[in-house]
Parts: sequence; C-alpha cells; structure tokens
Amino acid sequence: MITRTSHRLHHDPSRVIAKPYLPGEEIFTDTGTRAGLLMARILALPEDEVARVLGDTLDGFAGRHRGFEALLERHFALVAHRVPDTALSRERRLLIGAYFTNEYSVEGAALFNPSLVPAPDQTGLDPGDIRFVMSLRAVGEGHISSIEFRTGVVDYTSRVTFDPLGPCLVTGDRAPPSGYDKASFRAKLLELDAGNEVAWAITDPLAERFTLAELDGRLSAFEREGAPHAIAYETVKIIRVLAASSYVTSFPADSALSERVIFPAGPHETHGMEDARFVRFVEDDGEVTYYATYTAFDGFEIMPQLIQTNDFASFRVSTLSGPAAQNKGMALFPRRIHGKYVMLSRRDRENLHLATSTDVRQWAEVTELHRPSRSWELLQIGNCGSPLETDEGWLVVTHGVGPMRRYVLGALLLDLDDPRRVVGQLREPLLGPEGPEREGYVPNVVYSCGSMLNGRDLVLPYGMSDGAVGIAVVSVPDLLTALRANH
Repeated sequence: MITRTSHRLHHDPSRVIAKPYLPGEEIFTDTGTRAGLLMARILALPEDEVARVLGDTLDGFAGRHRGFEALLERHFALVAHRVPDTALSRERRLLIGAYFTNEYSVEGAALFNPSLVPAPDQTGLDPGDIRFVMSLRAVGEGHISSIEFRTGVVDYTSRVTFDPLGPCLVTGDRAPPSGYDKASFRAKLLELDAGNEVAWAITDPLAERFTLAELDGRLSAFEREGAPHAIAYETVKIIRVLAASSYVTSFPADSALSERVIFPAGPHETHGMEDARFVRFVEDDGEVTYYATYTAFDGFEIMPQLIQTNDFASFRVSTLSGPAAQNKGMALFPRRIHGKYVMLSRRDRENLHLATSTDVRQWAEVTELHRPSRSWELLQIGNCGSPLETDEGWLVVTHGVGPMRRYVLGALLLDLDDPRRVVGQLREPLLGPEGPEREGYVPNVVYSCGSMLNGRDLVLPYGMSDGAVGIAVVSVPDLLTALRANH
C-alpha cells in the first residue's frame, strides 16, 4: 500500500540570508551604547582603510547574496540616525552597512515537516505531469523556524523530480496590509485579554475597514489625551503588537521560488514560523487561492496565523481569531462546504476538532471530531495537512503519538457532505519511523504538513525526526479499502 522513495532532503548550512545585525544596546559609563561605539570606530577609519576592508567584504560575500551592495545600503539606512550630520562616501556607507549585517543559515540546524500542493503554473508539462510546490520548515541558529520552498514535477507514475535550487536565498520586502477588519481586530483583542474601555475608546471611531495609518492616528490622539497610564500602556502595546502581526511580504520577480524564504517578521513570531500547512483552495466560482496556516512562536506563547497568496511571490500574513483558532495544527479544507470554510483544529492539544466559518480569519463554531482510540495515538492525535477530496470521502492523514513519544502517521475518512462524520479509520499506522528515520534532532518521529493526490496515488512528503525529508507514495484505492474495512 505504501512505498518509500529514495528521496532525501537534508539541511544545508550554506543556504544563508543576510539580515540586519544590531549589537546590544547596553550602556557603558560615559561612552554610550555598543552600537554607538561601533559607529564611532567605523567613522574614525581612514578612507583608504575603508576601501580595503570594503573590497575584502565584497570579494568574500557578494557572490552569496543577490544585490549585495543595495542590501548593504538598506542596512546602513537602518542605523543612519547614529551618524553625525556629515557627508559620507558611498564606500563608507556600504562598510557601515556591512558591520551592521550578519549572515544567517536558515537551515543550519534542520529541514523538515513539508507540505505539498500543485503549483499555480501547470503549463508546458507532458500529459499526466503535475508541477508542485513544497513548503519546508527550516531551522537555524537559535532554533528560529522559517518557511522555505522547493519545486518540481510528479509524473503520471508518481515519480518525483526536483528542480535545481537557485544560487542565493532572498527574504521579502515587508509592508503593512492594505487594511484591517475592525470586527476581527477587536475579537482578537478580547482573546488577548485587552478588550477593555481603553481598547474600545481607541477603536470605536475607526471605520469597519481601517488602515495602519488610521490606527496610528487614533493611538497618537489617545496618548495625547492623557489616559490613565496603568491601563493605557499595556493596552496600547498589545494593539500595536497585534497590528504588526499582520503584514505583506513580497519577493523579487526574478527570484526562483526555491530562493525565497519567509523569515519571521511579526512580533509574535520572533522565535519562528512553525509547520506551515499549504492548501490550494478553490472558491465556488473557480477562483484559486493558496492558504497556509502556521504557528507563530515568540519564545513564550504561540499564535495561529494565516498566509494567503496567489502566486507564491507576494504573501499576506494575518492573525486567526476565535475559540477554534487555538493551539497548533489547524488545516483548511480545499473548498467551502455548504457555503462555509471548514478547518481541522486541535484546540485542546489532544483531540481532533472541526471548525466552520463564513470568514477565513475568524473561527467561532467548533465541534469535536475524533478522540485517540488506537494504542499508537493515545497520547495525542492531530492532522498532517489539509483533507484531500476523494469519491469516497475526505481523506485526512493524521499523526498519532504513542509509547516513548513515538510519532506515526495514520488516516481518517470523513463524509463528503458532512465532514463531522468519521466513516473510516486505519487500525494500524500508515507510516512509522524505521531505521535511519528514527535518528535526528527529535528522534522517533515521522510528520507531514500536507500531501497531494496524483491520480490513484497519494504523494506523501514527511519529516524524519526533525532532521530530513523523505517521500512516500501510497495507493489510494488500497488506503480507502483499509479505511472502510476498519471502521
């Protein structure tokens, strides 16, 4: 029923990005901050030394990054306020930018937990071929998770071929969203325990759809009014953080998808963007949108987030709200059912739930779907990506945790018309960690964030013990037979 392929994707420490580096802001007696001291030292360098050091830097790093000199100019702009009002040569500006830049290996520690979807562009293929996009969780220094991509083709026999990787990774340009929905924004404030008179005084005058500039104007006006500090300070802080958690990140049109890295940018994701579950969503009128749910982590708390894109070049990131949008592992169905969005949820960390909504970002209606019942899933159960539509029902790949915290993959079958009904379940695991798959940063784990149907096969990418990625091919007819037989 299931065949492991020979594919292995391993983490590659040479895949680096260049990100701003700001030394600590500790203050030294009578001398200022570390950043200020560094700036003074750079400004004191003679011009010939500036030229020599910059030349060495360009020779050593320009080939590792797209538009390296323009990048250094942008990083200089971040610290330009520390420069006295004197004219600087272009070389000195670039060198300052270099001192305030560091390379970061996005997959220096691990590469795992993939999801797989058909790509937006399916032109120029042989009959029966499907071009795919694979998302991956990459982990680097400080255990910070970001989202990477691979592309390739699955042929009619389910043979998988990956495209060559682009030479340089790029991060996107971040911008605020075009607007915020007031009802969703206020609902999230309630969840964050910030639904108080201060929050309502700030947001009441705003339109039902407002911009970041309009929100900043209200916050400034409120602060000028001199509200009670003890109440206002924390509320205003939470409002600003919530607003900053929604953003748009866009990539250069001439970059390959495998070069693009969605690196944490929001305040709730300073320690990572975990386990993105991408889905190709088709509206009732045929319009296609790609969504992904992921878990934002700030080192202390998690926040469920949503990515939306049409082209994998521009990504809109926003916060999910509502009683069903709690904990990890939300996965959106690929179409509406009876006019509503439907989402798998694990709001209590142990059991599968089903949520429905008329708004893809607000989730209030939720019912329990399935409790762990097999020995290999008694600790907890969750989904391994969005459900897949078959003639016999919604196929849900699951993960279950059993003795010794061993993660295995299973499957459920849900009724097509009423996905609250479980109509099939595997008696034994579909896939478990075997041999070398058991060894890694987190041993004894197989895990997936989304698979793809290819004719009569299921192409199932999976992470192996948080250390690498493999691919398995599953016979869908055999799987459906096993699901029906064991229910």
